Amino acid sequence: MAISGTDISSLAIDGQSLNNLKLQSKQAPDQALKAAAKQFEAVFLDMMLKSMRDATPQDGAFDSEQTRMFTGMLDQQLAQSMASHGVGLAEVMVKQLSRNQQASPPAPPATVPASPRAVPSAYKADVQQSFIDKLRVPAEQASRNTGVPAHLILGQAALESGWGKREIKMADGSDSHNLFGIKAGKDWKGKVAEVATTEYRNGVASRQVQRFRAYGSYAESFQDYARLLNSDPRYSGVTGQGDAKVFAQGLQQAGYATDPHYADKLAGVIGSISTRV
Repeated sequence: MAISGTDISSLAIDGQSLNNLKLQSKQAPDQALKAAAKQFEAVFLDMMLKSMRDATPQDGAFDSEQTRMFTGMLDQQLAQSMASHGVGLAEVMVKQLSRNQQASPPAPPATVPASPRAVPSAYKADVQQSFIDKLRVPAEQASRNTGVPAHLILGQAALESGWGKREIKMADGSDSHNLFGIKAGKDWKGKVAEVATTEYRNGVASRQVQRFRAYGSYAESFQDYARLLNSDPRYSGVTGQGDAKVFAQGLQQAGYATDPHYADKLAGVIGSISTRV
C-alpha cells in the first residue's frame, strides 16, 4: 500500500503544521492518519541519525557547536527526504491503526447524570415499551393541555431521561421525577436537585452543576412541562404542533436545550416511539 499525497516538508512539532493536521483529522481522517504516520516515520529516522551521530567521536579539529548544529539540521532534512520515499514504517502503522479502528466495537452509552441525550435509542424494546405504558396517561393529559400529540411529548421525556433509566436524582439518591430536564430558576419555590450535566456554549461541551426542579410524581412533571410550554412566549410556535421535525426544531430554536444536535436527537427518538403509542 503506497502512501501518496502526504506533505512532510514541515513536521507536526511546528505549531501551524500541528493545527493543519488537527483540521485534516476532522475533514479527512484517513489522509490525516497517513500524514501523521509519515511524520512519525520522519521523526523516527531523525532520532536514529542523531543516535548514530552521538555514537561517533566528535572531538576533531573541525568539530564545534556550530558544526553540530548544522549537522543536526542536515540530519533532519535527510530524515524527511528518506521518509518522503518511504522505508515502510509509515505503511505498517497505517495498516495496524486502520485495522484497530475497524475492529473497535461501538462505544457504550455514557452514564452521565442528567445528560442522557448522547445515545437516546440505546435501550431494548421492552424498556422503551414499559416507559411508554407507564407514562401514557399523564402524557395524554399534557397533550390535551398543549395541543402537542402525546407521542411527541413522550419522545421528549424519553430523550431527556434516557427512557427513564437516567433520571435526575436527588442528593439522597431518590427520584426527582423530572422527566424533561426543566431547570429551577429563581422563581421556582419547590424542591431542587443539583447535579452535574453537560452544557454547550458555542458548540463546545462542558460539565457544569445545575439546579433542576423536583416533583412529587411523574404526573406533576408532565403538568409543569405543559405549563412551561403554555406560559413561555418562546414556545408559542411549539404548542399545537403535530409534526415531529418542526416540533423538535422549534424547541431547539426556542432555547430549550444547549445541545446543537438536540433537534435531530429528539426527532430520532420520536420516530422510534410513534409506532408504539
